[in-house]
Amino acid sequence: MRAIRMLLLAGAALTATGAASPPPAMDTAAIAAQRFGNDAPWYRERIPFFESADPSLDAVYYYRWQIFRGHQRDLGAEGYITTEFFDDVDWQRHPYASLNDASGFHIAEGRWLNDRRFTDDYINFMYRSGGNDRHFTDHMADSVWGRYLVDGDRADAIEHLPVMNQTYRLWDDHFDFDKGLYFVEPLLDATEYTVSSIDASGGKDGFRGGDAFRPSVNSYMFANARALSKMATLAGDKAMAADYAARADALQSRVLEALWSDKLTHFIDRHQSQKNEFVNYWEPIRSRELVGYLPWMFGLVPDDARYAQGWTHLLDPASLAGKAGMRTVEANYEYYMRQYRYLGSAPECQWNGPIWPYQTTQVLTAMANLLEDRKQHGPVTRSIYMRLLRQYAALHYQGVGTDRRLDLEEDYHPETGKPTVGLDRSHHYFHSGFNDLILSGLVGIRPRADDVLEVNPLLPASDDPQALAWFRVQDVPYHGHKVAVTWDADGSHYRRGAGLSIEVDGKEVARRDTLGRVEVPVTRAAPPVITRPINRAVQLVRGNFPMGSASSNADVENVHDAIDGRTWFFPELPNGWSSAPSPAQQWYAIDLGQPVDLSRAELAFFADGKGFAVPRAYRLQAWMDGAWRDIAKPSGSPVANGVTDLRWTALRTGKVRLAFTQQPGKAVRLAEFKLFPD
Repeated sequence: MRAIRMLLLAGAALTATGAASPPPAMDTAAIAAQRFGNDAPWYRERIPFFESADPSLDAVYYYRWQIFRGHQRDLGAEGYITTEFFDDVDWQRHPYASLNDASGFHIAEGRWLNDRRFTDDYINFMYRSGGNDRHFTDHMADSVWGRYLVDGDRADAIEHLPVMNQTYRLWDDHFDFDKGLYFVEPLLDATEYTVSSIDASGGKDGFRGGDAFRPSVNSYMFANARALSKMATLAGDKAMAADYAARADALQSRVLEALWSDKLTHFIDRHQSQKNEFVNYWEPIRSRELVGYLPWMFGLVPDDARYAQGWTHLLDPASLAGKAGMRTVEANYEYYMRQYRYLGSAPECQWNGPIWPYQTTQVLTAMANLLEDRKQHGPVTRSIYMRLLRQYAALHYQGVGTDRRLDLEEDYHPETGKPTVGLDRSHHYFHSGFNDLILSGLVGIRPRADDVLEVNPLLPASDDPQALAWFRVQDVPYHGHKVAVTWDADGSHYRRGAGLSIEVDGKEVARRDTLGRVEVPVTRAAPPVITRPINRAVQLVRGNFPMGSASSNADVENVHDAIDGRTWFFPELPNGWSSAPSPAQQWYAIDLGQPVDLSRAELAFFADGKGFAVPRAYRLQAWMDGAWRDIAKPSGSPVANGVTDLRWTALRTGKVRLAFTQQPGKAVRLAEFKLFPD
């Protein structure tokens, strides 16, 4: 009866059911094979599967899981981290290739995987291994809390609470105690060439400088403080919980008092520079920026029409609404789209107008929260949310006709939607989110700390041009269960009944005939156990063990790339050791530096139907008793653009070699070579 009462709160059209559902409506094995080809095994048991009446949304959804998978870097004993660029960049944390600015997106996406290892390892690295070096501002503590809302694992949520507390206090070096606000240089806010930094240079530059009290850093610190208060409550530390609750309240008050501009009806920066001939301390910046919507991303803004009116600027073509997406600064800014910085002759990254998926994700998250939690949402509607979500999805596509492909880059021209940077490092850039917008926004799964599953799809009514006639998501992890949500406006697509239905562990538990909020009691269960096989063949530092060697093309970087812990198959970005096309017989060897127990290998080969093909024949050898001896000799060829798993009776050795026969006239690209003791 309790379950039925709670369900009825969601609307009179809602009914609770308990009968077993029909078989799942989606053939996930077939979808994985279609979307991911030979790499499908990585995805089949890990990702939630989604489909809808909009094929473009579906394609981008699965492409974003490919981005996520490709950016999982295996560090060996350190576990996995999530990278931002596929290529190394100068400003990353060496030798790991980690950066902390997009960590909130990485965790928000990864929390929806059924395999919890990747996000768990990443959080451990950030707090246990010093990964969160405060190179950039971030809302990582808040994202750890967000992960807890999905998996419900209390122990994981509070494991790093002492380090989170210490990290938060270190930001006192960017706190103005007189003003009660945090300040930051825009570059260290991951947004170089913003209004505050450009104006602080008198319009001459803007890469460095321009310290400002920004809506971003103050919203992040508000969210982190609130999350730390909640995690401290979980840990039973009442004093810490009260302290951080007070900090969050104080920051909220100061942001509303000091960073809201009645003149611009927008949240804005104030200059923090103490001595500057161009700007004055505490002076407000003179133009609206997209960053002004971040307070809504974290629930900082009250439900008040005074603030909600600020959303008009996002929809105004004369302000922040470009034809192809959201401008990072409004079009009437004096230095709008002026290009200051180049790498050679190619434009470099700037935030003075271009569309950035980074802030587009933040604003769409803020908009979803506005529609979900607030009655006062100004001009924002569910139809607008879906239109802007589709506009964002369109940025993931490049080319036309047969050349049309999925490739997300760093930033885009707001009128044409074409990449403005276009550097090699920019391909398949993981500096944003998308699938969390689908799952928590469009589908409307709103994760909670209590034992309730709440679903409220952000779709407009069926007669709206932005409506979806149907969608389904299944295999979504939630509090130790697997959830499915189906919307079928008239019941004609799935033929399982019209309306919105919710399934938990394969059983339908609620249904309503219209779109709307559904709340279902879900008894918390233990989340899946994390398994952590350790790859022994990762070389993080060139010249250190493990060390690779090869029969051809043996320059250090080429050889290193096959044991760098990175696996992807995107043709735009070569990855791995590439052999010479001849002779036919070749090899790649790994010297582990000492004997270790081994019983399994993973081989990832790239093929493009042109110059690269998988070996015609191959075998794995170990150095034993002074000679190379075969330990695995499979028949046939390994898979292309996927992972081939080899197993043998456990043995102890310090050297392993892959020997193979190439296809005539073709080279082999070994994307990654992994070795495991189990």
